[in-house]
Parts: sequence; structure tokens; C-alpha cells
Amino acid sequence: MTAEEFVAQLSGENQRRLSRLAPDDTLKPEVEGDLNVLNLLKVALKNEIEATEIAARWLVTTDEMDVKLALARQVGDEAKHYRMIADRLRGLGFDAKAFDPLAKGYGPLFQYLDTLKTTVERIAAGQFTREAIAVVKNRQFIEFCEHAGDRETAAMYRDVIEPDERYHHELGRMLLLRLATTPDAQAAASHAARKTLELADELQKKALASSGIHHAPGC
Repeated sequence: MTAEEFVAQLSGENQRRLSRLAPDDTLKPEVEGDLNVLNLLKVALKNEIEATEIAARWLVTTDEMDVKLALARQVGDEAKHYRMIADRLRGLGFDAKAFDPLAKGYGPLFQYLDTLKTTVERIAAGQFTREAIAVVKNRQFIEFCEHAGDRETAAMYRDVIEPDERYHHELGRMLLLRLATTPDAQAAASHAARKTLELADELQKKALASSGIHHAPGC
């Protein structure tokens, strides 16, 4: 199939799975302590620093200039998100500077993404799929914040963070249209996207079983 047909098909497959992940009993990340905005933002810090680092690792190991620039944009955005969330945590009375979100190590999804070697796999898994998951989870978190009466955090996500994640996803779409032009490339991209969704689903269900946590932002 053409790259356009493939990307449309992959997007449809992702959205069908994400529609099953969207209800309140899924997409539940791990969190320590009570279910509140502050603790969920601490989870978000880990998600943001992992997103920053994986994009940075890929940036320095790819030769394609348009991919380098797309990843550089993402590195800057994710680091910006980290700083914004840290500032918001300070506003909520938590010293983010004394908190190490990677103290327990990198998560399984980060570890999988770090194994990907080809550009088409990385783009399909990272910018195209992982960012699509982030959009769904951020939307849930915005609703959670609004119900909790935290309009400031909701606005931060609605006005800055979620639009950035949508932009990263669209960058992934544009890059896949250039990269996923052969049966082998399309098969590799499909596998990487599917594995990313499976890992996200597995991690969230495991966290739900252990803690009953939901609505945390990012991925």
C-alpha cells in the first residue's frame, strides 16, 4: 500500500485501541500516596523526563536532518513541560528540586523505546503512537483537575502541554509519510506501534490492580 494508505490505516488501528483505553478503568499509571493533583503531577515529571531523554538519545543517533529537527523540537518541548510542572508543584507546596523522578529507574516503555534502532520504528512508536497516548491521558487529567477545582493546572495542560503533544504526533505523521514507503518499513512501523500500545495498556492495568490510580498525565 502507499505511505498515505498505511499511515491512515495505522492511525485508525491506534485510535481503535485508544478508544478502549480511554474509559476510567484503564490508562492508570502508578502513583504513590493519595489520588490528587500533586501526586499525579509527580508521575507526570517522570513521564516528561523520559520523553525528553528518549528523544535526545534518538536525535544524536539519526542522520536524517528532518528527523533530527523534529526530535530537537520535542526535546525542547518536553523539557519545557518538565519545568512548568515543577513550577506548578512548587505552587502546590512541593519542592520538585529535591525530587528525583527516576530514582526507581526508567519504566518498561522507555526501556523498549530505547531498543529501537531504525528511524521508522522510532517515529511510529514514539512521536506517532506514544504522543497519541499522551493526548488521551492529558485529556483525562484535564478533566480530573477541573473536577478537583484546580483550574491553573488544567489550563497549563489544556493551553500548552496538550497542544505540544498533538504537534509532536503530527510531526510523526508527516515523517511516517516519508519513511513508511516499503512493505518492510510498514511492517516494522506497525510492530513498533502495536508494541507501544500493548506496553502502555499492560502498565496501566498493572497499576490499576495495585493502586487503583487513574487520570495521570503523559505516557
